[in-house]
Amino acid sequence: MIDLFYYNWQVRDDWFQWCENISHEELTFMRNGGMGSFLKTLFHVIDCEQLWIHQMQGTAVLKKEFNSFSTLEEVREFSQSTRMITKNFLMNWNKEQEDKLLYITRKDGSVLSFPYWKVIRHLISHEIHHIGQLSIWSRELGLKPVNSDLIIKEYI
Repeated sequence: MIDLFYYNWQVRDDWFQWCENISHEELTFMRNGGMGSFLKTLFHVIDCEQLWIHQMQGTAVLKKEFNSFSTLEEVREFSQSTRMITKNFLMNWNKEQEDKLLYITRKDGSVLSFPYWKVIRHLISHEIHHIGQLSIWSRELGLKPVNSDLIIKEYI
């Protein structure tokens, strides 16, 4: 399981590097689909990761607003700090946590429950989904996207 987080983090780092080669205007330009921009999409996957991990740990979720991030470097730093928290959580993962339930109270007061194993798999697939959107946008710019082919990617 942690190997797919390493994969996602490597691909995310590759996207950070890729984004260094486009202008700030292109980085923040609001596009069709997804979260709207390269920078906002990267922020979104990181913010969701920290939200779910903090909830499973029973620690305070960081209330981060995208508008408080203006540069690629700020989002990259958020990624690094979140990665440390996630990695620590996953390194201490044990079989008993698989079926532990996370309870989420919705705005309407209803309560949802999710087993931890499902939350972890959601985090993995959520990032992969959004990375696909970045690839589409890069092609729309006439640029080659990051190679995210898991079978040939070195990520551990």
